[in-house]
Amino acid sequence: QVQLVESGGGLVPPGGSLRLSCAAEGIIFRFYAMGWYRQAPGKQRELVAFITPGDSTVYADSVEGRFTISRDNAKNTSYLQMYSLKPEDTAVYYCNADGTIIGVSGYWGQGTQVTVSS
Repeated sequence: QVQLVESGGGLVPPGGSLRLSCAAEGIIFRFYAMGWYRQAPGKQRELVAFITPGDSTVYADSVEGRFTISRDNAKNTSYLQMYSLKPEDTAVYYCNADGTIIGVSGYWGQGTQVTVSS
């Protein structure tokens, strides 16, 4: 059974930092691209950051230079390090495992809440 379990969310003041983790089970992790998405109330889900199996990365303009995505294939885990957080970063953050490269379906985690507020 495939599971993506996010952790690390919480309440942080503006300017603060958080690191989100996404632990994957039931997939051959190193073959999947990993993405972090977020959805704020009343808004559509949007891509935050993406990392390929070869460690190429893509970031949304709004987080470029503040967020860093990484992966540890030995631990089947993806990370999103977030610095200089702003109130507009408040959202539910979702982990995604993208199997497009190997021609299989992708998977989503259940989400973790990030709230940036003083």
